[in-house]
Amino acid sequence: MQFLNYFLVGILFIIPISACSQAKDNKSVNEANKSDDVLIVYLSRTNNTQAVAKMIYEEVGGEIVELELKTPYPEDYDEIVAQVDQENETGYLPPLKTEIENIQRYDIIFIGFPTWDMQLPPPMKSFLTKYDLSGKTVIPFNTNAGYGVGSSFNTVKELCPESTILEGYSTKGGVERDGIYFVMEGEKRKEVKGEVKDWLESLQIMK
Repeated sequence: MQFLNYFLVGILFIIPISACSQAKDNKSVNEANKSDDVLIVYLSRTNNTQAVAKMIYEEVGGEIVELELKTPYPEDYDEIVAQVDQENETGYLPPLKTEIENIQRYDIIFIGFPTWDMQLPPPMKSFLTKYDLSGKTVIPFNTNAGYGVGSSFNTVKELCPESTILEGYSTKGGVERDGIYFVMEGEKRKEVKGEVKDWLESLQIMK
């Protein structure tokens, strides 16, 4: 009988210790899932890329930043097309107004952009040239007028030779040339949101 009493007392001590150990394990998992090391940088003219950036933010957290130029592009579609063509031909990199302090603290960097001239937009080239992303995981995402990513994803790899580049995501957005601007709403938004979630799960990057 005395042995049984000792046994029961021992069990009472073991249970709290086990519970504390489990709580500690759970705490470690939660800390590991914190998204303080995630940065989402995007360029968006008609807000479609911005909408995808916000969907990613909802799933992974972190910090989200819109790229802005010191001298904004013209509003007129034909004028911006002509300017971007010239910048691509000459290799000109437009100066950025956006400044990201202590970028080294981020381990995972999403970069989002539309397809311009079937290439990576010059402002995103400016960003990838200005900041050293060596040793970081870089994940591109894109919206386009239906013609795909062009050479943009390959250019990301070229400008980030010391980074780990994961599989990118692309979807059709607006067609500014035809006067079709923001389309990430209603059923289109639901469709893209589901695709983004599946994509992030496939990369094993979630909150």
